[in-house]
Amino acid sequence: MAFPPQFLDELRARITLSDVVGRKVTWDRRKSNASKGDFWAPCPFHQEKTASFHADDRKGFYYCFGCQAKGDAITFVKEIENLTFPEAVERLAAEAGLEVPRSREDPAQAARRDRLTRLADVMEAAVGAYRLAFRSGAGQGARDYAARRGLSAETLSRFEIGYAPGARQHLTAQFREKGLLEEAVEAGLLIRPDDGGAPYDRFRDRLMFPIRDPRGRCIAFGGRALSPEARAKYLNSPETPLFHKGRTLYHHGPAREAAGKAGQLVVAEGYMDVIALAAAGIGQSVAPLGTAITEDQLQLLWRIQPEPIVALDGDKAGLRAAHRLIDLALPHLGPGRSLQFCLLPQGQDPDDLIRAQGAGAMRGLLDEALPLIEMLWRREVDMHPLDTPERRGAFTQRLAKAAAAIPDQVVRRFYEDGFRGRAKDLFWRLDRPKPAAKGAGGQGPRRRGAPEGPKADTRRSSLVMGEAPAAAARRRREATILLIALRNVDAARPLAGALEVMPVTTAIFEPLRDALASALLGDNASEPADLTPLEADPVARAHPLAVAGADPERVALVLTEAIARHEALTGHEAELAEAAASFAEADGEDWTWRLRQAGQTRHALDAAALRAEEDAEATDRPSPIADMIKRHSTPDP
Repeated sequence: MAFPPQFLDELRARITLSDVVGRKVTWDRRKSNASKGDFWAPCPFHQEKTASFHADDRKGFYYCFGCQAKGDAITFVKEIENLTFPEAVERLAAEAGLEVPRSREDPAQAARRDRLTRLADVMEAAVGAYRLAFRSGAGQGARDYAARRGLSAETLSRFEIGYAPGARQHLTAQFREKGLLEEAVEAGLLIRPDDGGAPYDRFRDRLMFPIRDPRGRCIAFGGRALSPEARAKYLNSPETPLFHKGRTLYHHGPAREAAGKAGQLVVAEGYMDVIALAAAGIGQSVAPLGTAITEDQLQLLWRIQPEPIVALDGDKAGLRAAHRLIDLALPHLGPGRSLQFCLLPQGQDPDDLIRAQGAGAMRGLLDEALPLIEMLWRREVDMHPLDTPERRGAFTQRLAKAAAAIPDQVVRRFYEDGFRGRAKDLFWRLDRPKPAAKGAGGQGPRRRGAPEGPKADTRRSSLVMGEAPAAAARRRREATILLIALRNVDAARPLAGALEVMPVTTAIFEPLRDALASALLGDNASEPADLTPLEADPVARAHPLAVAGADPERVALVLTEAIARHEALTGHEAELAEAAASFAEADGEDWTWRLRQAGQTRHALDAAALRAEEDAEATDRPSPIADMIKRHSTPDP
């Protein structure tokens, strides 16, 4: 909306720039001169140690000599808190005691605005009543529950968590005394029976979470049942003049400000996930209100960040939610506007993961979030077998239909090119000729004229995710091997010697490696209590042998092959690193000779892996771990 220039001038005159900026920075006392309205501080818009950010109260402007950020108090609030210009003006006007002018507001509009103000006041009164009840004797059960969930006093205060007592008239009696009964019913706090009976409390015996809009007004509540007999575990306020469920995000305002600083937005599933993320230092998190993300909520997310990260449980329900969101997002994709997906270990939400492994584990998964195109590709590949021309035709049609839903021509073309390159690579691997079975001509060489595979530039399309770095590849190999062995200790016992000396370079896996050694040396075949660090890797978690009771012969065969290749690849990587480190002292062709030797070693490893895989195919002994390790190994030198 447009504001009259005289109103903006009066607003700037009533506020002091240093007061507004001083809430976000610490002034440098040596360089600042308060008597002259001259202030210096480290810039809040970029990381620095020196005070290059200058605020001048006399002129009402700030300027950073490091990043060139500049503007007045309104601009500062807009940028630092990730607000729109009207929102920044309204916030500063409220602080300055100025009423924002409403152009051409008729009596009906004024009446509606006054009505919404009264409802918001009633909701704030409820926030105070629920918080008071939480601290009372009646709130002991709520306090015990909060303690079990690890909610600190600071977190309880930060999120204004309260308690709705079990009495039907607790809140009703308070609003009746204040003469606000009708407003409380309209705000959704009380229920009036259809038969015209006396109103009663909507929320009873529940832990209460205030839901605020981006302006900071309490517009609704979410209540978590404390009794296991409750019909609904979570209960939200109904739709009211203040609250529209499908157009609201929990923790919207604080997350928007935090996202502006972090350059990241995390979308979790529920209140407790957002609270756990914020308590772990990931304050840039929001949640839909107990349902699938709506189109309106998707637009709200994109207004905060161009590529929000959606954190979902890695089970089937989480994948279904991701697939629904992909279909919802496709018609709205454009340059710089997409989604990423963070798949958590099966059966765990962010709250569970953080309590089990700490904030570092959650940040690690967020750093490995998958782009939307990768999730879409995996969905279509996993939907049906691709063993006939008809099924492949349906597969390519589904991909083409998904790409066609993207309105932006440039982005759509990149998706189409990416799908085309991936499909060509996939079909080549599926059609690779298999050797004759043993007993019918031996293993046999590869058929003359067999395709050599797509060109490198096709396989490495700009939209096809590249091979993982060496450290990530080692982690995946180690996680898969350890998880299979720990799930099948008896089957792995013949390989005790090889497993005990196998290199494990991932520090978080060392306790699990020790537990495996103890199990192999003793008679205890039970697995460790917590395999979460291994299950956090999606490749390891999805391996068909990473389950208890797998076929012992297949476990032994796969582990033997995997351990040997892991040791060889680890040694090869060390050889490359040593050759690179000695580059400065290399004499003549010594360094290039060593690099060629390393390349020949890698070529031999790949050839051995291919022979092992073909042998497995010829003898009907699948070798999935060899394929996994080959796909995620380090790039060729």
